[in-house]
Amino acid sequence: MHLLYLDDSGTIGDPQTAHCLFAGFAIFETVTHWVEQDINAVAAKYRLPPSLEFHATHINTGKNAWRKISKDVRQEILFDLYTLIKNRGRDIRLFASVHNIEKSRQRGTDLNTELFTQVASRFDMFLGRIYRKERKKERGIIIFDKSKSEYIIQKMSHTFKDTGHQWGKLFNLAEVPLFLDSKASRLIQLADLVAYAVHRKYNRGDQTYFSLIEDCFDADAGIRHGLHEYV
Repeated sequence: MHLLYLDDSGTIGDPQTAHCLFAGFAIFETVTHWVEQDINAVAAKYRLPPSLEFHATHINTGKNAWRKISKDVRQEILFDLYTLIKNRGRDIRLFASVHNIEKSRQRGTDLNTELFTQVASRFDMFLGRIYRKERKKERGIIIFDKSKSEYIIQKMSHTFKDTGHQWGKLFNLAEVPLFLDSKASRLIQLADLVAYAVHRKYNRGDQTYFSLIEDCFDADAGIRHGLHEYV
């Protein structure tokens, strides 16, 4: 079983946000414990409370509990977390879909549907590729932050499995998307970090964090499948 942890970024109507996105990472079920231990090791290195959530925007801006920590240390923590993703490149496959809000509006596209379609179908193809290459019948589950639009996303998932999307059906998903509280899941927090890096690249022109993890996007035979852009 592969788990795809997803988060979103970008707010329609925000003049500083030109692009909306879904982004996250896929990981095999038996590896989740070890990645969580790596994340906890970063917290221990800086003597952070175990309950302190790794929320990228809060870390970078010093919001809430992070305001008590100096900017230099906060930047070191972000660097360590993104380096963790980079070093786990064989275990973590990144996926993201990025859409220009204005172009999508002109085309009459529903952003949530389009973003979910792109990421879910690419995750599904990734699982199918494992079967074709290794003859392993892998299944997948998509996991979102609990704060997201649960009803809308689950309805889309049911439709894609039963009726299909514009490129076909989802064949390898074991269940509709699940929703977890990010405060209770270090892996959901890691998905937030991936989304933040992608957000900074497309909405701020800042590739500081993206450049550390860009080689981790799902790819095969030199073709990058994990990152979809409509910009």
